[in-house]
Amino acid sequence: MQADSFDAGPSLSATLFVPATNERALGKLEALSPDAVIYDLEDAVAPDRKGEARERLRDHFRVHRTAPFHRVVRINPLRGPHGTEDMLAAVACLPDAILLPKVEQPSDILTLAEALSSISNAAAFRIWAMIETPRGMMNLSVIGELGRAPAARLSALVAGTNDLVAMSGMAPGPDRANIIPFLAQMVMAARAGGLSVLDGVFNDIADGDGLSSECGQAAALGFDGKTLIHPAQIEAARAAFTPSGQEQDRARQIVDAFADPVNSGKAVIKVDGQMVEHLHRDAALRLLRRAYRRESASQGDK
Repeated sequence: MQADSFDAGPSLSATLFVPATNERALGKLEALSPDAVIYDLEDAVAPDRKGEARERLRDHFRVHRTAPFHRVVRINPLRGPHGTEDMLAAVACLPDAILLPKVEQPSDILTLAEALSSISNAAAFRIWAMIETPRGMMNLSVIGELGRAPAARLSALVAGTNDLVAMSGMAPGPDRANIIPFLAQMVMAARAGGLSVLDGVFNDIADGDGLSSECGQAAALGFDGKTLIHPAQIEAARAAFTPSGQEQDRARQIVDAFADPVNSGKAVIKVDGQMVEHLHRDAALRLLRRAYRRESASQGDK
């Protein structure tokens, strides 16, 4: 199977949050080469430093006009005192997407989409939505459906697990058992809307084993990647979301078997003694797309 048969969208397996006020961290990004960077104007920036954060963001993008990774700016909520200025600063920087926090209903996204449509140089911008409140969780299905509406610009959901846990009063518990149903629901909403979906952050920077375990759990749940708070977490996320060689070989075997003219029109075929259906072929294609995106991102790092 040829590589160009795959969707060449960005790999998002290791998506790093960086405060826009942290000039030292911003300066190291190109050497680190995560798959994506979220430049944070919201939670990581104190209220009295919002203006400074916007200025540093503009300065950084002025110097670094391109980057070897997907670039996203997280703004403050539009309904708050900093949202509009954040949005205008983000637009001036020409990132790939704007991340809207605390999305609770479709109108939150549509309001931002309408605002972007009125700005001439924002034509190609996409919107990412953070789901991190109980109300946002309750409205997930209708939020996810916006992925099918081009005018909404929505391309990704991001789990805000810290806020969700705090606002719901839940304790995550061992292996996040208490919040697994909500994480799975987020994946289902993303798939229904044709969206990418990223897991929340892992807070204990020193716990490498815990991070690897949680990344593996997120990959098993169907997430496309993990949001990160420290560069030391990048490799663990990449490892968890990169299909193994054995998995890729099996996926190619299934896809090639369905492409064989002898199996044309068949709904069920046998591959290595196992019965496989079109749903298995679709899953195999998704896995190969993920592997191709990771390979393409790795080549871009070199």
